[in-house]
Amino acid sequence: MNAAQSVAGRRRLSQAELDMIVTAHEKFVTGKQGGKRASLRFLQLSGLDLSFRNLTDADLSASILEGCRMVRTKLDRASLFGSDLRKSDMRQASLVRADLRGACLRGANLAQADLTQADFREGQVAIPHPRKGLDTLRHETRQGEVDEVNFSGATLDGSQFEGVSAFKADFSDCSLRGAKLSGANLKEANLVGAILDGADVKGANLEGANLSGAVMANVDTSTARVGGASMDGALKTSTREALAKAQELYQRCLDNQRWCQTGGKEGAAARLDGEDLRPLGDKLRGLRLTAMSAKGACMVGLDLSGAQLQGANLQNADLRTANLRGADLRGAKLTGANLTKADLRQAFLSPLPLGPDRRTRASLQSARLRYALVQTADLSEAMLDGADLRGADFTGARVARASFREVDLNQVQGLDLSMPD
Repeated sequence: MNAAQSVAGRRRLSQAELDMIVTAHEKFVTGKQGGKRASLRFLQLSGLDLSFRNLTDADLSASILEGCRMVRTKLDRASLFGSDLRKSDMRQASLVRADLRGACLRGANLAQADLTQADFREGQVAIPHPRKGLDTLRHETRQGEVDEVNFSGATLDGSQFEGVSAFKADFSDCSLRGAKLSGANLKEANLVGAILDGADVKGANLEGANLSGAVMANVDTSTARVGGASMDGALKTSTREALAKAQELYQRCLDNQRWCQTGGKEGAAARLDGEDLRPLGDKLRGLRLTAMSAKGACMVGLDLSGAQLQGANLQNADLRTANLRGADLRGAKLTGANLTKADLRQAFLSPLPLGPDRRTRASLQSARLRYALVQTADLSEAMLDGADLRGADFTGARVARASFREVDLNQVQGLDLSMPD
């Protein structure tokens, strides 16, 4: 075995060699001169750093990437077929439609990664001969393995996990909409607060899994093994009653709009406290819902983009994954609301003027904004005391004179407390 060959016949690359190949690949991806698609197959790359690099469409199949740093690396549509990614740091990496069949990710950190439509199923993996290297390959079927992986806050919509082993994996606050998990081993997995709408769990092993507060609309667990699983507070499909009531609730919202348009002469402010508003889908987009009350309402996944919600009372409402992009929430009460993974980009949460000398501040005290998108929102003077902002992105947000008492700001992204008024 020559010195260049290491683990099972794979050539070891230095960081400098890898950097050159990746730089040429980045030129290839952006159509610049001197570009060349990266072929990084059957290589020994363990412990190297690929953070913040663009490896879209690259081929890294059957390579050893154990303990690699790949923070925010772009690996969309990349082939990681049969690769060894154990204990790699892939926080916030983008792996949209990546091929991870037969890959081993045991103990890797994929917190907040985007794995939309990624494929983790089993694959035929080529094993080089220990002495003859790549000249003599044998093939073996290897199961996808994500045991003890940290997927917290990640997006796994439409991903393929059929037959995959995900023992004790952390899927807390993940979005797994439409994910294919049939036959997967999710024993003792942490799925607290996970969004599993429409996920396929046929024949999956969910024994001892924690699904507390998970959103499980259109999820059939009848053939899954659920012994010892906790489903406290899990949100199931809207009841027949809620679906039947949807039109009446929508009418109340239209009445709210008329109330705004006529200066209070017609219609009335909507009262929707404790209601399941999920069946309304995108019907409330752009509506005038000033002063509406939806305390403790279930508003998971609602499209409220561009809605006028000035002074609205949304205390303790469940707004996980809701679209509030560009919504006017000046002076709104969101105390204790759950806004995990909500989209608040360009939203207005500044004070609402009520008269010459009166105005009311937006309240997000004790609200949960885990992994929320808050880029370029206006939170001037907003009260966020005691809020959970873990993993939220505040890049470009205005936070002049906002209050952050008893808030752990260490895990917040892009928060600039020095921004001028």
